[in-house]
Amino acid sequence: MTTENETPDVEFSDVDLQQLIEVAQLITAARDAMSDEIVTRLSGALSEGVSLLDRITRNEGLMQLLQVLDHPDTQNWLVALSESLHVASQEIASTPPTKGGVLCLTRVATEPGTLEALRFVAALCGNMSQSLREQHRKGINNT
Repeated sequence: MTTENETPDVEFSDVDLQQLIEVAQLITAARDAMSDEIVTRLSGALSEGVSLLDRITRNEGLMQLLQVLDHPDTQNWLVALSESLHVASQEIASTPPTKGGVLCLTRVATEPGTLEALRFVAALCGNMSQSLREQHRKGINNT
């Protein structure tokens, strides 16, 4: 037991002292790097972030979208959509522009997947129209 005037018997190794010096240097470097401009930009970014978070949480439509995006089947759909966008952009970029015309349209219409794509777009637009009508009927459309 030590008294008030005695120093405790604690020994530090060279490794401990070196680590302590490194921490002190890191703190000093961080303090030196924090200029007034950085502090101003950082506080502005934090303020904008809080404002954006407030606007996002008050947006019922966006919150509903986030809930739907959390479903595994929706996440799988988003992965498929991103892959499809990538492949389609590569295909369009690597092929010459089409000449157009009825024959070209017929060829595209007979390609595998065209009818399925049209069915998907029709189902998407039909469900969206129905949802918009339902919202309008209920008076949810707060414009």
